[in-house]
Amino acid sequence: MELIWDMETSDPDDFVTLLLLLGHPRVDLIGVTVTPGTPDQVGVVRRALDWFGRSIPVGAFNLAHQVRDQGQGHHGRRGACVSSWHYAAFGDMPPSTDAASGPELLRDLCGPATTLVTGAPLKNLGAALRLPGFQLGEVVVQGGFAGAGVVPEDRQLEKFRGLVTCPSYNLNGDPRSALAVIAAESIARKRFVSKNVCHGVVYDRALHAEVAAVRHRATSLDLIWQGMDVYLNGPDAPAGHHRESADPRGKMLHDPLAACCAIDPSIAEWAEVDLYRERGAWGSRPAPGSGVHITVAHDHQKFLATLLAS
Repeated sequence: MELIWDMETSDPDDFVTLLLLLGHPRVDLIGVTVTPGTPDQVGVVRRALDWFGRSIPVGAFNLAHQVRDQGQGHHGRRGACVSSWHYAAFGDMPPSTDAASGPELLRDLCGPATTLVTGAPLKNLGAALRLPGFQLGEVVVQGGFAGAGVVPEDRQLEKFRGLVTCPSYNLNGDPRSALAVIAAESIARKRFVSKNVCHGVVYDRALHAEVAAVRHRATSLDLIWQGMDVYLNGPDAPAGHHRESADPRGKMLHDPLAACCAIDPSIAEWAEVDLYRERGAWGSRPAPGSGVHITVAHDHQKFLATLLAS
């Protein structure tokens, strides 16, 4: 399948997804766009493309985006809008300005047979919608919320039990663009991977062991294991050994779940809804015929099979 990945780099989630998509046997990754699009972010993406020998186009929403001094993060130095984990896990990744305009790149690459997966605020897509000639077959957005009234009570995660609305980071990063995407007639199919589902999917030590068992099969799996070993154990610990300053609880896999649902929509159970914003939070109401679908549950074994495919 032809797929484009729209990402940010504030934590490991999006970069793990980039590695997954670059190596997945069912994916033809034809472009990557980054928000906000600093040279440090573009450099991170370019380094990943080099590992796979790929020269696909990269788009940035705003290469001139200004940030304060990056300083130090949990795993060491930060880049401009790049978490310290990226450098601790994979070494130096020089900044790059080798990027096109993100919205224009989406306009040029998207078409009726293309799937766009988004793991960032919808700035690139929102701006692309305003360009003449934009058309997209399917968008799979990591974000949005389906709660009480849409998700049966026995499937609601405890942290969201009884909630009808909830803030959603990616959609709130550019609400105007998110609402435009929901309403866009130029996008044929719209899917949202809800917080009530993705917060139940975690890269923990058990999953780390499963990746370790198959990492030899593919460069992507090997790199995912390498990066998440640093996340779980700390940058200075020997491979596989716990370090107190690391985060052994694991990492929620918001974006990899969304990407896997794009590759195999049967991973998720979907409800057709009216996805709306209210007082800074997002909610869903059942709305047959709306053309907007959101996850209410997922098949974890199907997800793992897609994540670990090689």
